[in-house]
Amino acid sequence: MPEHRKGSTPKDPGTLPYRPCVGIMLINRDGLVWAGNRIQEVDTGSPLTWQMPQGGIDDGEDARTAAFREMKEEIGTDKARIIGETKDWLTYDLPAHLVGIALKGKYRGQKQKWFAMRFTGQDSDIDIAADDHQEFSEWAWVPVGELVGLIVPFKRGVYEELVRELGPLARPGS
Repeated sequence: MPEHRKGSTPKDPGTLPYRPCVGIMLINRDGLVWAGNRIQEVDTGSPLTWQMPQGGIDDGEDARTAAFREMKEEIGTDKARIIGETKDWLTYDLPAHLVGIALKGKYRGQKQKWFAMRFTGQDSDIDIAADDHQEFSEWAWVPVGELVGLIVPFKRGVYEELVRELGPLARPGS
């Protein structure tokens, strides 16, 4: 039997909570959705590293406030207005090899409230290097139908639901 030191016991995913988070489907005037190529801090085992902005909800913060804060931190702008949100919180579980490593080792996955937002700025307002902790190496506007194929497999179910629920809002407009 392997010897375990105190604090090194493998994590049982069933005992860990979901991290409360928000996500943003940012839609431009052409009906395209913002996606960024995520800088990998932990090897997910997948070459698919694109995703929409998302992040944790701080203690005492409501989901809408967190969404605008996360967008500002991750892509350097909060020039947007909410045009829709998911009816329910969506969850994903980390794959077994990432439990205890990703998400600071404290969570089994995330529960996310997603917001569709209409981008009201210009492309020049987006600055993925604005924060000290840069999360994306590059970004692009993509058709909503391509999102599911860009995301790591363990988040794919969330993105499929997002495309079903919020995807119809990704159409040209202002």
